[in-house]
Amino acid sequence: MPEIIETTVYRLNELSDAAKDRARAWYREGGFDYDWYDSVYEDFQQIAVILGIRFKTRTVRLLGGGTRQEPRIAFTGFWSQGDGASFECYYSYRKNASADIRSYAPRDIKLHEIADALLAIQRRNFYQLHAEASHRGHYYHEYCMSISVERDSPTYQDMTGDAEEIVVQALRDLARWLYRQLEREYEYLSSDEAVDETIIANEYTFTETGRRFG
Repeated sequence: MPEIIETTVYRLNELSDAAKDRARAWYREGGFDYDWYDSVYEDFQQIAVILGIRFKTRTVRLLGGGTRQEPRIAFTGFWSQGDGASFECYYSYRKNASADIRSYAPRDIKLHEIADALLAIQRRNFYQLHAEASHRGHYYHEYCMSISVERDSPTYQDMTGDAEEIVVQALRDLARWLYRQLEREYEYLSSDEAVDETIIANEYTFTETGRRFG
């Protein structure tokens, strides 16, 4: 014979503190199975355009059978020593990058420093430097970026002795900057305040001990 079992369920704000912690742990365990980093990536792509960076792309198949191109940006995080972010790209001089990055991100000193470093070295090389960054290895951090720098001089002039080091450092600094933005976004989304807001908005219910019901 089938039996009917009645269970009392609770909203998050009706739980004890210990049960709330368990409910939050449930959400954090499976609540990030979506592209939560999309807004960070979109911002980063705007910044890249300003700095003169063009991302390499990969083909992604869509559910409807079509395809789209997405930039080759990757990261792992945020708990291991080898975690970080990297990207694959082509870089060349872009006029007004230093001014435009200050207009786009007026308070971000690190981005200003990166843009200024690139401008200064380009100026010393008559704005003829270009670079390519590719991924190498099995990890994703700034040192997984294999970066080559060349000078496109019509008179075959060599680049200045410090050019390669400065461009490479600027691109790796940018990868580190991206990782910090991703880490900050993740910390916000996994904070008690943000998790509580999501749980309440989705009207999830729990048992008295904080175990997810339904």
